[in-house]
Amino acid sequence: MDRPAPPRPDLSRALPQGTALAVGIVGGVIGWQAGLPLPWMLGPMLLVTLAVLVGLPLRGPDTLRPVFIPVIGVMLGSSITPDVIAAAPRYVATILLLPPFLAAAATLSYVFYRRVGRYDPVTAWFSAMPGGLNDMLIMGGAMGGDDKRIALAHASRVLVVVTVVVLFFGAWFGVQSQGGGAGWTGLGDPSLLDYGIFAICAFGGVWLGRVMRLSAGQIVGPMILSSLAHLTGLVEVAPPNLSVIAAQVVIGTVIGCRFLGTPIRVIARDLALAAGSSAMMIAVAAGFAVAAARLSGVPVSQSFLAYSPGGLAEMGLLAFAMGQDVAYVTVMHIVRLILVIFAATPLFSRLVRPRAG
Repeated sequence: MDRPAPPRPDLSRALPQGTALAVGIVGGVIGWQAGLPLPWMLGPMLLVTLAVLVGLPLRGPDTLRPVFIPVIGVMLGSSITPDVIAAAPRYVATILLLPPFLAAAATLSYVFYRRVGRYDPVTAWFSAMPGGLNDMLIMGGAMGGDDKRIALAHASRVLVVVTVVVLFFGAWFGVQSQGGGAGWTGLGDPSLLDYGIFAICAFGGVWLGRVMRLSAGQIVGPMILSSLAHLTGLVEVAPPNLSVIAAQVVIGTVIGCRFLGTPIRVIARDLALAAGSSAMMIAVAAGFAVAAARLSGVPVSQSFLAYSPGGLAEMGLLAFAMGQDVAYVTVMHIVRLILVIFAATPLFSRLVRPRAG
């Protein structure tokens, strides 16, 4: 009796997905060479979006996304080290002003997206939150928001904020880049035990997120376990940069492929709205930076970096390049991300959902 032939791979899916990943990698390289903020995510997102708009037959590698999302959580958790915790008491006044700053910035942005952009309540809320692109995308999508618009809003915010902050530093404070660069964790730097701990943090964190029903548990769970591992000294190195780059390329490619069938005029409109929202957030950040400087004695240049609603990695790199207090800026942005991640969904359920029906 003849054995049945093994199933053939579905090239109708594999080829468009492979092409999308190839375009995403090229976009990451271009973004890195061009000096884009968050180049390995924004580069793939922008180039894949462009490829989709010109009609290339692409398909998002959605099956890879759940594999790489926990890597981002482990990376965020690795930023919470004993040195960062030890530095926190020096910045009590600035941290106490952070919740009202987030409330003011998010409220203005939410009203802007609702009144000017005519976004639905869910999409407007998670587009307005000054959190990370990945976690806001996951939370907003889970609540029924338009993840295309949420992704574009946060990607555009990072671009606008980093560009404006650099120009503002040069024009207002007279602070110029002092050179320098970020540390690099190679594949050979972590030990086998470190890799085992990373794996436990990633897969165990996803399980923890499900059991505890955490918002964006695929990120928050690994972030919690990774921070505990770094705080207790079980591991002292961050995940290899190549793994983080791979995760960003996959996520950026998936996001870009979400624009399949979206007209150019819609994307252009969303970009303009994101620029307006970012401008309001930066104005609020400048006001709170001045107040924080008067209360704590921290230079306005540093408090402005601490409140600027860019990405954690981008703001840390800017602080390093501009010769500012990296620990202070890092503490503030870690606290900001934690506050937004844990407060966005509960506040939406209490404040917005009842009125929106």
